[in-house]
Amino acid sequence: MGEHGGNVLEMALKIGVTAEEMTDFSANINPLGMPGSLKTAIIDQLQRAECYPDTEYRRLHAALAQAHHCTAENLIAGNGATELIYAVVNYLKPRRAMLLIPGFAEYRKALQRIDCQINDYVMSEAEGYQPDERLLVKLESCRPDCLFLATPNNPTGLMPDTALLQAIFECCRQHNIALIVDEAFIDFLPDTAGFIPQIADFPRLYILRSLTKFFAIPGLRLGYLVSSDVAGIRAMKRWREPWTINVFAALAGEIVLNDNAYIQATHHWLAQQQRWFYQALAGLPELFVWPPAANYIFLRCLRPEINLQQALLKHRILIRHCANYPGLSAAHYRVAIKSEHDNHRLVSALHQVFGYG
Repeated sequence: MGEHGGNVLEMALKIGVTAEEMTDFSANINPLGMPGSLKTAIIDQLQRAECYPDTEYRRLHAALAQAHHCTAENLIAGNGATELIYAVVNYLKPRRAMLLIPGFAEYRKALQRIDCQINDYVMSEAEGYQPDERLLVKLESCRPDCLFLATPNNPTGLMPDTALLQAIFECCRQHNIALIVDEAFIDFLPDTAGFIPQIADFPRLYILRSLTKFFAIPGLRLGYLVSSDVAGIRAMKRWREPWTINVFAALAGEIVLNDNAYIQATHHWLAQQQRWFYQALAGLPELFVWPPAANYIFLRCLRPEINLQQALLKHRILIRHCANYPGLSAAHYRVAIKSEHDNHRLVSALHQVFGYG
């Protein structure tokens, strides 16, 4: 399997079923599905496909700027946040970078592409897979050119301590370390503003955001980067290939952030299902489960002889095996929080896998 969740087709082919027959817990996508407001807009504006997108994506950037109370000059939208991980690395050209382990694979791939030396900050289970003051000490001693930080982290779904986050920000600002904060899942945390309100305080702060997870549009691909480094944003816009965002993805960005009913319904669904699902999984003695901050749950199977991913495939359920994340083992897994029906199905499948009849 590749390095991303959601590779349901490959797994379905392996066990001889169609992708539609599988329940996919490997991709952390909102089970409410694409907002109705966006479906209607796409159907009403199908003729947009007959024209080239605006190379500047003016309407999209204006909508994002309005949502975040900044200017369009502070923003660059992209084909998912992944395009912008590569764009910011190519712009900064760091010689030395620091990554938290375990973490999202694309940071490393983007840095390796420019032959950047990578210092790993390894988080252990003993530390709850969370950074602590040790990270500040390491930043002080190593002084990397940039630090990638995911809030909440992927695959652990954990949110670092607020005071520590602020201390990391201050440390990076003091030593002029470019701080790239991946907030791809922060929309699932209704009471968390993230770092966008602080961009004016530090021009080497770059915030990555994604609309694909929260608004269930991974096939459209839409993310954006926010920073007060206006020259950097301009350079990234200048160097990119033309038209990396299709017209319907751009339309999505113009519409979804104003769909307050959908946003509230998502927060309501998550508040209910996150707690129930966590407690149901944590109640199984064969699993060690970390309390989630976002819409996915990180766990370790305490029965090493069981390959949970393979065992659940027999029930036509796909979960994310985390064995290919540096710092994790074959016993680690990640599961998305889905609809009440699907979550119950997974728990009942686990009961069978563990022999509860």
